[in-house]
Amino acid sequence: MIKNERVVVAMSGGVDSSVAAYLLKNQGYEVIGISLKLWDGEGLSHKVGRTCCSFEDIRDASLVCSKLEIPFYSFNYSENFREKVVDRFAEEYFAGRTPNPCVLCNHHVKFDQLFYEAKKLGASYLATGHYARIEKNEEGNFKLLKGIDASKDQSYVLFQLGQEHLSRLLFPVGMYTKAEIRKIAEENGLPTADKAESQDICFIPNRDHADFLEKHFKEKIPGIGNFIDRSGKILGAHKGYHAYTVGQRRGLGIGFGTRTYVVEIKPKTNEVVLGIASDLLSQGLLAVDVSWVSNLSFSEPIHCGVKIRYQKTEIPAQIFYDQKTRQAHVNFNQPSGAVAPGQAVVFYQGDQVLGGGFITRAQYEI
Repeated sequence: MIKNERVVVAMSGGVDSSVAAYLLKNQGYEVIGISLKLWDGEGLSHKVGRTCCSFEDIRDASLVCSKLEIPFYSFNYSENFREKVVDRFAEEYFAGRTPNPCVLCNHHVKFDQLFYEAKKLGASYLATGHYARIEKNEEGNFKLLKGIDASKDQSYVLFQLGQEHLSRLLFPVGMYTKAEIRKIAEENGLPTADKAESQDICFIPNRDHADFLEKHFKEKIPGIGNFIDRSGKILGAHKGYHAYTVGQRRGLGIGFGTRTYVVEIKPKTNEVVLGIASDLLSQGLLAVDVSWVSNLSFSEPIHCGVKIRYQKTEIPAQIFYDQKTRQAHVNFNQPSGAVAPGQAVVFYQGDQVLGGGFITRAQYEI
C-alpha cells in the first residue's frame, strides 16, 4: 500500500474509468470521482442517441462511486465542449478536412478542465481510464507509452500531453487488457461491468457525420456539387463535399464499375476528386502545430513509425522538424495511402509516443 495521496479520477460512466477508481482505492489512494457533462444535444434541432458524459453516464459514474464509497462531483462544461469541439469539428469538415474530435476534446476541454477541478479539490494526481502507460526514466523525464492491450491502445489521442501533464497523471488500466478490466469489474460488482463501450464519435452515435452537419449546421451546407476525376472531367453529382473524406470508398452514391475512392476534396468549388487506389499513394505529408512529449534533438531526421489515423498501422518514416514554424515534413519509407488533411499524425518509437501534429496536406513528391 502507498501513502494516502489524493487523486481525482475522471469518471466517464464506463467500465474503464470505474475500474481505474477501484484500482487506485485498493492501492491506498484517497480517491475522488468527478464527471464532466459535455454533451446532451440541448438547443439543437435533433436529439442524438448515445451521448458523451450525458446525464445517464453521470448517473452511472455516481453509482460506481457509491459502490466504492468515495466522493463524487459533476461539472457542466457543455458550452465549452460545444464551442471547442463540436463547432471546431464542423469548421474542419466545411474546410474540406477530416478532424478527430477525440483529439480536440482531450486537448481543448477534458485535460484542461479536469486538472483545474483536481487542483480545486486539493488532489496531487489526476487519473483517467485511458489505455496508455506512463514511465519515468533515469533522467527524471516522463515517457508516454502505448497500452498493453494493442487493440484498445489510446495513446494516439494523447500525443499532446507534455511533461507537466504526465508528471501528475495516472493511467491505471493501461497495464491491463480490456478482458481483464471487465473481469475486475464483474468480480467486484461494479455497476458498469457489462456496460457497452462508447461510440467512436460520442456526439454522433450513428457515425453519420454528414447527417449531423446537415441537421445542426444547415446554413453552411454547400448543396449539390460534382464528382470529378483528376483531369477535371465531371463524373456525376454528389450531395455536398462536407459528406466525404479522403480515402472513402463506400457511400459515394454512384457506381463507376471499378473500386473508386475519394482522393481530394475541393471546398472552394464544392468538388470531390475521385480516383483509383494508386491515386491515394503519397510519399509523405506536411504536419503543423507539432508538439513533443519530451525534448528531442532535431539536428538529424528522426526515424520512427507514424500513425496517420487512430486505427491505422504505423508507417516507417523520417521526420524533418522545423522548430521555428513547428512544422514537420514526414517522408514515408514507402508510398502510403489515404493521407487525410485534418487528421492527427502521431510519431512512435516502439511503444513510446514521441509527439505529433495535424496533417495539412499529403506530399506526392519529395
